[in-house]
Amino acid sequence: MASLLLIDDDIEVLAINKKYLSAEGYTVYADANPVSGIKKAAKINPDCILLDVMMPQMNGYDVCKKIREFSDAPIIFLTGKSSEDDKINGLITGADDYIVKPYSLRELKARIDVILRRAGKTEKPVVTNTLVYGNLTIDKLAHKAFYRDEDLGLANREYEVLLYLATNAGKEITFEELGTALFGSYLESDRRSVMVNVSRLRKKMNIDFELENMIETVWSVGYKFIGK
Repeated sequence: MASLLLIDDDIEVLAINKKYLSAEGYTVYADANPVSGIKKAAKINPDCILLDVMMPQMNGYDVCKKIREFSDAPIIFLTGKSSEDDKINGLITGADDYIVKPYSLRELKARIDVILRRAGKTEKPVVTNTLVYGNLTIDKLAHKAFYRDEDLGLANREYEVLLYLATNAGKEITFEELGTALFGSYLESDRRSVMVNVSRLRKKMNIDFELENMIETVWSVGYKFIGK
């Protein structure tokens, strides 16, 4: 998760923000002193900096200028100074966003997430094109399923049934849920079509004990995929 540095002389605000953002999964560093905050920014190289404006020793604008000498990390001002001139000054100084106190913690997190996305600091989700359960491999690009590297020769609808159940491995999937995934909508009369497609899939999987036991029937409910 992204790392944040909070610089604010208000100890209470600092503690509240740190607790909330840490609970949201960020790695959070905090400093109530602007001078040592600059040194900490240089040392830890955070992904984003949240900076108060009105502080003793050095105001936030000057802190921002100092940090900009060695870092291009996004900076968000958190301040009670709400005039248009204050906001413009903050942005000109080098900040990426300007949030006026009081603000909601949910809004603060949303602003941070937007800034991090723009800066390319967020972790990109790992995309995998295959699902593997034991000796069964489902290739989502080829729309095929293989058992011990042998193509099971599934028809499109059979493949869709297997993919949906395997994607939700361990979860009880109702007839309605599976039918909606297959057909786009579901009527109770569609239950037979769902059962027929599952039956056809099972016949093609009926070649080995491992495969035979991957799809369980949940009586009067639907099915469950058991991945090993």
